[in-house]
Amino acid sequence: MAVEPTIACVVPCHNEEAAVGKVVRDLRAALPEADIYVYDNVSTDRTVEVAREAGAIVREEPRKGKGNVIRRAFADVDADALLIVDGDDTYDASRARDMVDLLFEGPYDQVVGARRETVSAAYRAGHAIGNKLLTGAVRSLFGNDVTDMLSGYRVFSRRFVKSFPALAREFETETEMTIHALHLRLPTAEVVVDYRVRPEGGESKLRTCRDGWRILRVILDLARRERPSLVHTVVAGLLALVSVILGAPVIADFISTGTVPRIPTAILAAAIMTIAALVLLVGYILESLMHMRQEQSRLVHLAYAAPARSPRLTGHRTSPGPVPVRNAPNTFH
Repeated sequence: MAVEPTIACVVPCHNEEAAVGKVVRDLRAALPEADIYVYDNVSTDRTVEVAREAGAIVREEPRKGKGNVIRRAFADVDADALLIVDGDDTYDASRARDMVDLLFEGPYDQVVGARRETVSAAYRAGHAIGNKLLTGAVRSLFGNDVTDMLSGYRVFSRRFVKSFPALAREFETETEMTIHALHLRLPTAEVVVDYRVRPEGGESKLRTCRDGWRILRVILDLARRERPSLVHTVVAGLLALVSVILGAPVIADFISTGTVPRIPTAILAAAIMTIAALVLLVGYILESLMHMRQEQSRLVHLAYAAPARSPRLTGHRTSPGPVPVRNAPNTFH
């Protein structure tokens, strides 16, 4: 007898009294077989009571930050498909069935809800520009398989969850998820979902400049750790350029006069060039170590079976009409 796959929904919340009840009810209507967990993150309003009244399993994470919630949830919740969605009712939770079905049908390790504005006020101008810039930076560094890097509406396979280190503390966790999938070349798909304004009484926790700078720092740090040869080559190249600028006049003097009148400058130029060579060497050593770590992550990923459901469940979908999807071009297994 075939066993139905388990599905879990995780809803991170901080002061979402106005919206969390509707999010839980919408998820229950779309995925009646799923376990729905609301992770309260130091709320000071009635988020916990409203979530319980709506039928959710409520758990608490005392360390503030969405990344801390995801880290805790990924460690505690065990399911064949794990969906995360913000508790502010800005995402269309009724599309949860389409996203979960697509994960199993692929099979994919990640399905991302790529946001489509339903009203112009859904996205603040700063957030929209920041999302495009940061997504472009990630596409340049890690690959072109993503269009909405900061989406908080995603479904993951068990093997994605168990191979994902979840080191981020706050809103940069989506960046970490995206880069994890890109760097391990995990099969990913996107579903276009409506994105709307918060309900009355809800307040955005995002701060455009502060959170944008934090995410940019995460991208640069991940580039340093995941693309060390590229970063160290750039740094070594800049140091070598400075050395050449300093050393060229010294060499010219030596060729014309046979002497080195500016010995301190010559020593400085030689020292900077030596440092550049060491930086380049360290980059290649770190690249080798990174490949070893990547291989270990890949082996952890392969220790779990691909997401699948029994044949009798295939094709079950409650939402009418076709699902707008863009499959990521990289579907390496």
